[in-house]
Amino acid sequence: MSEERYSISRYLLVRLLLLIPTFLGVSVIAFLIMKLTPGDPLISVIGFGGSQNSVTAAALRAELGLGQPLYIQYLLFVWRILQGNLGNSIAQQVPVLTLIGQALPNTLLLISVAMTFAVAIGIPVGILAGVKRNRATDQAVRVGSILAASLPDYWLGIMLLILFAFYLRLFPVGGNIGPTSVVLPALTLGIGLAGLLIRLTRSSMLDQIHENYIRTARAKGLSEWVVIRRHALRNAILPVITVIGLQVGYLLAGDFFVEYVYAWPGIGRLVVSAILVKDYPVVQGFLLLAATAYVLINLTVDLLYTAIDPRIRFQGRE
Repeated sequence: MSEERYSISRYLLVRLLLLIPTFLGVSVIAFLIMKLTPGDPLISVIGFGGSQNSVTAAALRAELGLGQPLYIQYLLFVWRILQGNLGNSIAQQVPVLTLIGQALPNTLLLISVAMTFAVAIGIPVGILAGVKRNRATDQAVRVGSILAASLPDYWLGIMLLILFAFYLRLFPVGGNIGPTSVVLPALTLGIGLAGLLIRLTRSSMLDQIHENYIRTARAKGLSEWVVIRRHALRNAILPVITVIGLQVGYLLAGDFFVEYVYAWPGIGRLVVSAILVKDYPVVQGFLLLAATAYVLINLTVDLLYTAIDPRIRFQGRE
């Protein structure tokens, strides 16, 4: 037990140390991706012409260090991050952490509801399709899952908005004005993910239900439900958990269109607005947040493997 604990601790330490080069790489990308974009963010925010605008632009340029050489700007950028300071929004003159702190809870709510819907639909339906292979139920599920996974989020969002908000008036058109406001954007994100989980769960179940240990469990007289739930599902769920973890990171970084279509006050809408006016600090802060969340989610998924399957141990190999 102590050796196992040491192995997991060592694995965790190595993964945490790998965050350092990951952070440096992401910081370089976050810094350069906006610097290489044509245009001046100060002009986008303040406007052209006028002595007052020129004075304001010069003051902001000095404050942000935009007149310094590129490598000096990068070092100042990294130094501020290490101090927990992502800078101020150029457009709103508010700390970036404050803006992210205001928008992040809404995005996490949207992701949680979308993921709950996708898991509640995707895994049970995928299990059913795997058990009923090549039957009418399986054929219908396969067609539906492919269709759901193929629909573009922005198109599906507009269609749901027109049908349920405009014509049927069952849900608000946009914004976050009540508990029902999250339903349509969550469905827009969750339908495609549910289609993906259905296909993956079905495939994983098909790989397991023909294994020898499943035949042995059936030969012992166990009911089909017990065989599926206790034996097949426990092994089939591992790749599904991996995809769920990856999709959480994807939803955090990729729900821009949905939040923009529904005017949802989350991270995605904040970043789109920042991109339109070249608000560098907000975009850079988001890139760092998304990369960190993605790495930590993957680490959490890896550690969950040991709880689901005791045979898996993180032991380093020379």
